[in-house]
Amino acid sequence: MGSYPPAEPPTQGAGLGLVHRPRRNRKSDWARRLVRETTLTADDLIWPVFVIPGERTRVPVPSMPGVERLSIDEIVREAERARDLGIPAIALFPFTEPELRDATGSEALNDQNLVCKACRAIRRAIPDLGLITDVALDPYTSHGHDGLLDDEQILNDETVAVLVAQALNQARAGADIIAPSDMMDGRVGAIRRGLDEAGFQHVQIMSYAAKYASAFYGPFRDAIGTSATLKGDKRTYQMDPANGAEALREVALDLAQGADMIMVKPGLPYLDIVQRVSSEFGVPTFAYQVSGEYAMIAGAARNGWIDGERAMVESLIAFKRAGARGVLTYFAPAVAALLKA
Repeated sequence: MGSYPPAEPPTQGAGLGLVHRPRRNRKSDWARRLVRETTLTADDLIWPVFVIPGERTRVPVPSMPGVERLSIDEIVREAERARDLGIPAIALFPFTEPELRDATGSEALNDQNLVCKACRAIRRAIPDLGLITDVALDPYTSHGHDGLLDDEQILNDETVAVLVAQALNQARAGADIIAPSDMMDGRVGAIRRGLDEAGFQHVQIMSYAAKYASAFYGPFRDAIGTSATLKGDKRTYQMDPANGAEALREVALDLAQGADMIMVKPGLPYLDIVQRVSSEFGVPTFAYQVSGEYAMIAGAARNGWIDGERAMVESLIAFKRAGARGVLTYFAPAVAALLKA
């Protein structure tokens, strides 16, 4: 076999003859910051919190490492921390005691329910923090569904009437943003009319317009206590994960009915939907980094399989890069503290 002569070293300064060297813009921290396209700040964060009865009570959610259910006094303390960290808003979700759940979700209309009491307590203590409340019946029904159930059928129009009453109950308690997550047809328009007629024209609606029937909700259902109560599934009203164009139709309908903001849920598995909605409609588009997404990152970090801090921030930057104006995330206080530091 023949031998090959040694390669000649490149002429000094000639290099590869490249005109474009993208690595020049990555050469140092200051250069990377200077050309960064997407920036994450505390202003992009909404913190979902779980409310439970009692006082001075914090109950860990086993399937969501680091997340706790909080009594109202503890939530007020955390709301103060959110304000100090620069988080604009928190979102409230209740753990309703089993004896208060029934087939019609009547506790949702009780002006002394956990969400309403929490709203009033937070509003008194921190008047400049945004309050977002969930409109759906699943935390209150004995069957775990978001609407009224007749045998195995969800009653759309009858449910919408209850959702309007629920939204008004929350608005009277001080909610700034009503966030219907139920996926009933026509509920945004009905809620908007109900709020306006009752003098709550200033209350915003953040519609869960593209909410998918996802496998990533399991830990959330543990947190609000519906894992054991849910009968069947929610595929007759939440969206098929295989559909993308349908999401645009849902968003268009909700905007036409008066939604001020749009939510896509879940988040990371649906970044294509976030991007399409943001580009198509140019309205404030949010995403929910749901419990299953959080649990995967937090659980892997606790086991030492990934760098949890970097994965947390990287996942949230992905939402911003896709076009989300902000993100509901259980990482909110940790990220806000990191950004502040």
